[in-house]
Amino acid sequence: MNAALAFSLLILFSLAVPIGVSLVLASAFGIHLYSTAPLLLVAQRVFTSLDSFPLLAVPLFILSGNLMAAGGISERLVDLAKSMVGGIQGGLACTCVITCMIFASVSGSSVATTFAIGVILIPAMVRHGYPVGTAAAIQAASAELGVLIPPSIPLILYGVATETSIGQLFLAGVGPGILVAAGLFTYLIILCRIKGYGKSDDDGSLPFFTALLRSFWALMMPFIVLGGIYGGIFTPTEASAVAVVYALVVGVFVYRAMGLREIHAAFKNSVVSSTVIMIIIAGAGLFSFLVTRSGLPVIITEWVQEVFTSKYGFLLAVNIFLFGVGMFIETSAAILVLAPLLTPIAIAYGVDPVQFGLIIVVNLALGMITPPVGVNLFAACAVANISLQRIIPPLVPMVAVVMGCVLLVTYVPFISLGLVELLYR
Repeated sequence: MNAALAFSLLILFSLAVPIGVSLVLASAFGIHLYSTAPLLLVAQRVFTSLDSFPLLAVPLFILSGNLMAAGGISERLVDLAKSMVGGIQGGLACTCVITCMIFASVSGSSVATTFAIGVILIPAMVRHGYPVGTAAAIQAASAELGVLIPPSIPLILYGVATETSIGQLFLAGVGPGILVAAGLFTYLIILCRIKGYGKSDDDGSLPFFTALLRSFWALMMPFIVLGGIYGGIFTPTEASAVAVVYALVVGVFVYRAMGLREIHAAFKNSVVSSTVIMIIIAGAGLFSFLVTRSGLPVIITEWVQEVFTSKYGFLLAVNIFLFGVGMFIETSAAILVLAPLLTPIAIAYGVDPVQFGLIIVVNLALGMITPPVGVNLFAACAVANISLQRIIPPLVPMVAVVMGCVLLVTYVPFISLGLVELLYR
């Protein structure tokens, strides 16, 4: 059955059938030809895959991010970040990194971060003398922080797929997120010094305390959400509902930037995004059930342990494999299919499942800024109105920076587990 599932899945992918639909069709094909189980199993497992309370956090965090983007949060966060670093050469590029890191703690989505921040900062960087391709590349790479800084939708999916604590995963994402931000920050300062970009980046900056007051309510959201989770006030799923209510109140009554039209658009976009992810989750749940039932995880575990005699060799192979997967398969689908297979093997090598979750997510996040399925690339190109070819050359060094961060996250467990050990263990 395993060969039939893999072959049919590859055929469907090559025909450009959507990933979620491909997973369901390939699974139904495998059941029909190679199993005595009734096809009713398809509907049953699809329903079971979605019947999970933690999964409710996914559409709610997507909705809260869209509401915050529509509610005037983006502009205020940009002003705050610019007031902090706009005075240095390359400050506008660094503003992009800092703003994306803060906005990521609001939206949990890298694509939402790309659009919300990119529509402000890409034109601003171009006006200050940055080449448009470089500006778009900076935005695409910075928005990758959306899947690392909590709340993170990919971390939620990993937690659901492997039954790992989502609260611990959120906390573990802080260290890698700051590491990637610091790496990009350092590279961009050096780049701007060498190329001469950003000498007038402080033009139009607000005083720090003025910008801080304007963005106060926006900054309170991650404190309320994450503080509530780690303070034991509510679960991550309940926190997502709190985030939605908070975003509505701030956008409508505090900033007064949202009316019925903006609220309707935010709900509409959230429904579309959530539906795509949920279809993938449903298909991946069915596919993973069949793969597990066939005994493939046991076979893979035994084979891997024969080939790789050390934990470090296994982790290097995982990094290479996930980098390749991320280039061709959408992040959510890759997590839901691969995490249940790879995590038990990692645990057998003595790798903490929380750290391994960050290894998987950081690796697959690279796929968001590498063709041919780099969603952040296409989003940044759409905002900048340029072709993909113009963004690739300036993006390559940034990918190298993130790859260096991936290796550090892989081989220095403290980066991921330091805060988790402090608060949970």
